Amino acid sequence: MRDAVGTVQSLLVLGGTSEIAAATARRLVADRARRVVLAARDPAGAEPLAGELRSAGATDVEAVRFDATDFDSHRAFVEEVFDRHGDIDCVLVAFGLLGDQDELMRDEAAAVGVVQSNYAGAVSVSVPLVERLRVQGHGTIVYLSSVAGERARKSNFVYGSSKAGLDAFAQGLGDALQGSGVQVMVVRPGFVRTKMTAGLEEAPLATDADAVAEAIATGLRRSADTVWVPAPLRIVMSALRHLPRPVFRRLDI
Repeated sequence: MRDAVGTVQSLLVLGGTSEIAAATARRLVADRARRVVLAARDPAGAEPLAGELRSAGATDVEAVRFDATDFDSHRAFVEEVFDRHGDIDCVLVAFGLLGDQDELMRDEAAAVGVVQSNYAGAVSVSVPLVERLRVQGHGTIVYLSSVAGERARKSNFVYGSSKAGLDAFAQGLGDALQGSGVQVMVVRPGFVRTKMTAGLEEAPLATDADAVAEAIATGLRRSADTVWVPAPLRIVMSALRHLPRPVFRRLDI
């Protein structure tokens, strides 16, 4: 359970090799999180971060296997994590694929893979997660969404549509959980400089993983429902969302 000043003490990261997830785990450990579970398709890939978190003061860090698209394994995975580690204050849902839009227009399996990872995988694991969090009576699920989900753009509409689905699911889930003690926070970053975006042209208001992590930590302290990174993107996306379609189609975005 969070401490007397509301600081997260236990963290489950789904997508433990993500750069944003790693930055967030570092930030929360600096804020006195002491138990961390890093869940990744390749747990060995998360071991360097696990060692770093132990050196930074975390007393119980474990890297475990989790596959977002292995839907049949999700319930057993959640049960094992909670049975082994007890209460979890915060779950960070940070896994996902970007994909190359040109390839996704030609390869239906690749397009479905993006949707399954980013949206269906999150929905699948969230159901048993919510059950355990409701039983313990507290906890926050942080969903790493994207401004790309605010309005699907021709340059990355497969990715954008998957994030739109995740964002809508998370918002509805948060509303449904009101009064249960369990909260949902949706994080909407813009362009983040990571390995996933390496080689792509930067969008305006580009940011980095550490800035997203700081925004997540601040949002958790404030019990925020929605976090934009950086904050001015809320205004930018509001304007884009309301542009007439003929105008929007002409934009090179």
